[in-house]
Amino acid sequence: MWYRMAREIVARWAAAPPVPYNGSTMEREVRYCTTEDGVRIAFCSQGEGAPLVFTPIFVESFSLFHLLPEVDHFLERLLTVRRVVLYDGRGTGLSQRDLTFETRGIDADLAAVIAASGEQPVALWANSYYGPAAIRFAARHPKSVDRLVLFGALARLSDAFPDAALRSFAELAKTNWPLAAQTFGDMSTRQADPAAGLRWGEVYRQSMTGDQLALSMAAAIAEDDDARAELPDVKVPTLVMHRKGDTNVPLALGQEIAATIPDARFVPVDGVISHYALGDQEAVLRVALPFLKRGEQAATGAADSAAQPGGVRTVLFTDIVGHTKMMRRLGDEKGREVLREHERITREALKAHGGAEVKTMGDGFMASFTSAASALGCAVALQRAFEERNVSLPAHPEPVEGRAEPPPSAHASTSSARADRSVDAEPIRVRIGLNAGEPIAEDEDLFGAAVIRAARITALANAGEILVANVVRELAEGKGFLFSDRGEVALRGFDDPVRLFEVRWAQA
Repeated sequence: MWYRMAREIVARWAAAPPVPYNGSTMEREVRYCTTEDGVRIAFCSQGEGAPLVFTPIFVESFSLFHLLPEVDHFLERLLTVRRVVLYDGRGTGLSQRDLTFETRGIDADLAAVIAASGEQPVALWANSYYGPAAIRFAARHPKSVDRLVLFGALARLSDAFPDAALRSFAELAKTNWPLAAQTFGDMSTRQADPAAGLRWGEVYRQSMTGDQLALSMAAAIAEDDDARAELPDVKVPTLVMHRKGDTNVPLALGQEIAATIPDARFVPVDGVISHYALGDQEAVLRVALPFLKRGEQAATGAADSAAQPGGVRTVLFTDIVGHTKMMRRLGDEKGREVLREHERITREALKAHGGAEVKTMGDGFMASFTSAASALGCAVALQRAFEERNVSLPAHPEPVEGRAEPPPSAHASTSSARADRSVDAEPIRVRIGLNAGEPIAEDEDLFGAAVIRAARITALANAGEILVANVVRELAEGKGFLFSDRGEVALRGFDDPVRLFEVRWAQA
């Protein structure tokens, strides 16, 4: 296998045109800190403002980013919202390299750099197999982290890199480090951007030695780095981003992380390259930049990003059951008072759960969420709020949706009392439907199949029900919601049926 791969790499080296280098515009002043076990770690800090500590992807050194202009461009964009702190892991680049790697020490390296960053809390951006260290640090030191971004990350190393693969990589690294380094550079770039793969391979080759990498992988096999148990303890705002076709760390591993961290936001990005700076940078930055802003800017950016394309949104619709009959019974003025009460309760719930109001249709709302769990939490809060309000109302005869009213002559006094009763005694019963997808944003509105499906699902719900598409249930898996399977349903205008689930909010 290695012989065949070597022939392919040599052929590409010969055929590839020279890669133009436009130079880095970023000046990096190297500083050092010392870990708790005495290892010297090189780091640099660029820009101004609150720090963003940025982990490596693999074994690349920031001192060689001049060979990767796409990385410099990406980091320059991050400098518009944060001061960026980069570092070389132990045994790599400018950090201490005369190590035996009895342990990989990635937790100690990260803790030392965060302590030396000059200000806390920090934003923490972790890539690939640095995910477990970042998850542990955020879970154990919530006051030291105000934002967590996990890009193409995993929670357990062996889920993407089993022992057999690590042993093969270690053996190749010891016997032919230039070939191994280029193999690592090619792992997700070979088809999509082979020229970038050549540059990454050269950076890996210069950043570490094959013997050092082999020792590091032996330590990784012994440790089987696993932070899954600490995912529920991460309480800081978390953004999980993952390339949909990532061939190194499968998309499902990112979904599992987002489903287990409370209120984490999951955004899949088009492409197969596992590197944050390769492929469509704008799709990554469009979501990451607003998320990384602090304070009032962060809240505004999050609201703005909720209506932007390029990421998964959970769309929620509400609809007042029996609205037309109520308006006919109460009249416009009194009916509008009931609608205002509905709007007040709904907007309070949206604000509490991070929802963005897209529009109101009089008898219902359309809202967007960046987290499926937050959307479901909002839906449950809404049904509970309306239920509590309805139960607290004074006893009075109420028309039942779908049941014919008695003839006026038979209950003239009852009809008169019903028409004259206070608006405060009018129950509000809503149905709620949710779907998740990638809607199209235009003129502060959302469009597309994901939105239409959400509206169709809402129409199938009864008063007091919450119906969701299976994709919403999967995104919120492990978040404590109870579901009842309603089976596959054909939605008007769609060829393929959708599997629906009822949220058992009263039993949650």
